[in-house]
Amino acid sequence: MVDQQLLDILCCPETKQGVTVIEQSVVDKINTHIGAGGLKNRGGEEVKEMIDSGLVREDNLYVYPIRQDIPIMLIDEAIPFKQFT
Repeated sequence: MVDQQLLDILCCPETKQGVTVIEQSVVDKINTHIGAGGLKNRGGEEVKEMIDSGLVREDNLYVYPIRQDIPIMLIDEAIPFKQFT
């Protein structure tokens, strides 16, 4: 789990919008799509590694994956989120 103090200062690197942790049910949906193959990140690369959690930005367009308690706050690594809401 990501430390609350870290969450308080994290923001989207592109828009500077705040981010919040997604619910486990959404993590499960994303991981199902990753396992099935074909889920692409914002950079156009297929996402092959499961996520432990994620941070969705305020406009709900993208989620930044969290793996091993480390938020991956890279624009190209963001996963389009709209299909999971």
